[in-house]
Amino acid sequence: MSTESRLVALDEGPDPAGAPDPSPGGPGGATGTDRAVSETLEDYTLRFAPRSYRRWTPMVVATTALGGIAYLADFSIGAGIGLTHGTGNALAAIGLAAAVIFLTGFPLAYYGARYNIDLDLITRGSGFGYYGSVLTSVIFASFTFIFFALEGSIMAQGLKLGLGLPLWLGYLVSTLMVIPLVIYGMKALSKLQVWTTPIWLLLMAGPLIYLVSTDPGTVGRFLAYPGSGGDGGVNTASVLLGAGVCLSLIAQIGEQIDYLRFMPPKTAENRRTWWTAVVMAGPGWVVLGALKQAMGVFLAVYILSEVGPAAATEPIQQFRGAFDAMMPSWLVVPLAVVLVVISQIKINVTNAYSGSLAWTNSVTRVTRRYPGRMVFVLVNLAFALILMEADMFSFLNSILGFYSNCAIAWIVTVATDIMVNKYLLKLSPLAPEFRRGMLYAVNPVGVVAFVAASGLSIAMYFHALGDTLQPYSPVAAALIAFVVTPLMAVATRGRYYRRRTGDGIDEPALDADGNPSAVRYVCHVCRQEFERPDLAACPAHDAVVCSLCLSTDRTGAHLLPAEPAVG
Repeated sequence: MSTESRLVALDEGPDPAGAPDPSPGGPGGATGTDRAVSETLEDYTLRFAPRSYRRWTPMVVATTALGGIAYLADFSIGAGIGLTHGTGNALAAIGLAAAVIFLTGFPLAYYGARYNIDLDLITRGSGFGYYGSVLTSVIFASFTFIFFALEGSIMAQGLKLGLGLPLWLGYLVSTLMVIPLVIYGMKALSKLQVWTTPIWLLLMAGPLIYLVSTDPGTVGRFLAYPGSGGDGGVNTASVLLGAGVCLSLIAQIGEQIDYLRFMPPKTAENRRTWWTAVVMAGPGWVVLGALKQAMGVFLAVYILSEVGPAAATEPIQQFRGAFDAMMPSWLVVPLAVVLVVISQIKINVTNAYSGSLAWTNSVTRVTRRYPGRMVFVLVNLAFALILMEADMFSFLNSILGFYSNCAIAWIVTVATDIMVNKYLLKLSPLAPEFRRGMLYAVNPVGVVAFVAASGLSIAMYFHALGDTLQPYSPVAAALIAFVVTPLMAVATRGRYYRRRTGDGIDEPALDADGNPSAVRYVCHVCRQEFERPDLAACPAHDAVVCSLCLSTDRTGAHLLPAEPAVG
């Protein structure tokens, strides 16, 4: 779902960044540039989020961001790990993965909130380059359709139990129902997100509290569960295999940053609440995620004897069993279905929307044409539907275990570039850069680290380096990315981070407090006003050009010339 639409719903009013319709012409062509500017001004996609639009307090932004993680996939993930490896290994795996996700998510969340850009724009200037980050945009797009398929499968299971719909039809319904919501219903759905969150929390947490308080023995059975092939002990291989599945969620920080980029400027007055909001809604999302995974293990063990191991990983069955213990039978299935449907709607509009932006971002950069976001809404949904119809739910852990290697390699590479290359080695420029012409097409620092980490860890995952090393593939992805990223920065002496050191505009990009400047200029291509960080000087005119018009410039006439490499 559109982050901006959700935030606007909390503070209705005219968009201060609104401006007259863009005039024809420009390097992208009248139709392509006009449509691109129109859509991205509505959503501030593919570009910097201006201060004039960021009217919300830090805690409003944080609350809105946390409302977007109401998915039920965590229950399935936790249940799958617990039933396979046992409760002890599952809890250790969940805790390990949560720690890694928190530590790597912190610098990314800070950069998104401080400089008001999304994760793709952060990635461009943090080791990958203007075109190199297309690789990671595809990784993020894959994240959205994989988890759309997972949530759609969960909804189809609920529709089968509640309405008797066959699974194949439920998959189709859960996919098609999102299309009108993404196209027309963003503002209406943003209000829905707000008032459905208390209902969702009550339906999710209520059964667990009831079961523990009325039957304390459930806790003992939960903690003692040994797993399908285990002896109840904790072992390294099982913990790492489980952590690898949980770490597939590491890319969720990208969706959190979609919200955090609308944080207000950080000042001396709001410093404490600003940091609280960034930590809570940034890396802090994983705290709730880990709790849901642990709850998934608990509920799966609780219903295991009744439904069997296959159905025990289905959230609809978990909550049906829990509701059955605390309310009349006629109310059990309807409430379980309501919970599943609310959760699916809350998250899958976000998945469809964010995925379409990731695809659009990649294609716009590669082709220098703006194809229109709705094309890729359909593309993303088509990928998700194929996964659902192929019964991805039955081999969920294998898909997530494979995918996590790519996601870990990407996130750890970017986080390491920020923490080590920027702040410790000072080889990577501290302020982020995302504009075409200011960056090299490819920066070997991030690209080499990502390819090495993901390639070797995937080979390990598929037993290419032996059965003994297979469980360690997620650890390998993280360690290789963490080591190779600074090594490549030292080897290249940081010369491939910036194609230019200046953008031709005298006004500083940051104000005295280190926040992005709010000074506004008019782009001479699309005739819209943009704030200072979103523009660069035009070498052909005594004027400035916005970042999106630079992206769609097929002639290169508006790009500043390269400067000699530094270092």
